[in-house]
Amino acid sequence: MTQTLNPVSNKSTQLLHLGLVDYQRGWDYQTRLFEEILAIKKHNRERTDGGHQPTPNYLLLCEHPHVYTLGKSGDEKNLLIPVEKLSSVGATFYRINRGGDITYHGPGQLVVYPVIDLENFFTDIHRYMRSLEEAVIQTLATFGIEGGRLPGFTGVWLEGERPDRARKICAMGVKTSRWVTLHGLALNVNPDLSYFNYILPCGIENKAVTSMQKELNRELPMVEVQQELVRQLARTFEFILY
Repeated sequence: MTQTLNPVSNKSTQLLHLGLVDYQRGWDYQTRLFEEILAIKKHNRERTDGGHQPTPNYLLLCEHPHVYTLGKSGDEKNLLIPVEKLSSVGATFYRINRGGDITYHGPGQLVVYPVIDLENFFTDIHRYMRSLEEAVIQTLATFGIEGGRLPGFTGVWLEGERPDRARKICAMGVKTSRWVTLHGLALNVNPDLSYFNYILPCGIENKAVTSMQKELNRELPMVEVQQELVRQLARTFEFILY
């Protein structure tokens, strides 16, 4: 589904580094930005003089303490440890309003939340998801890792052309309302992959999870991966970052 872009298209995008942030706090923050953009769009629709206020865009980068999140269509059975026992492994759990099933976030994983008005760029959800994937694929290539897609699944995979060897390196889950986006992607840079043993990642059976560290057999400087991913996102979406 597509439609006409905003009369006042704004590609300026504020880059926000949140560091290691509690999941609830990060969720509340992006939700506030999301709702502010929706409020501007509502005001623009109600104006009778033809004037429109440009809508802002934000790109949030962060890491989270150990946490499992379950999308609105997910099945809690894909959490393989009782919720009441999560504290024993230092993790928390949230049901959230994105698409997708269950996933894990933790230190060493680069999480990116684009809170943007797609009417400033293009109005096509499929293209949005594929563009996020492409930015990650190009980032991985910069570090010597060949990423790609696995037919029928979102996210970025390694050896997706070989289902018996396919392994996921980047998960994605988003929510949109009136073309404004919420949630985003999680790229496994140097996380503790043992935490994935407590879930059926994204509700997908018989598929492994990997990280850049595991594939390259070395720890990567998070700031370098952040910088490259931001560069690729800006190139893919034509963000004007500030």
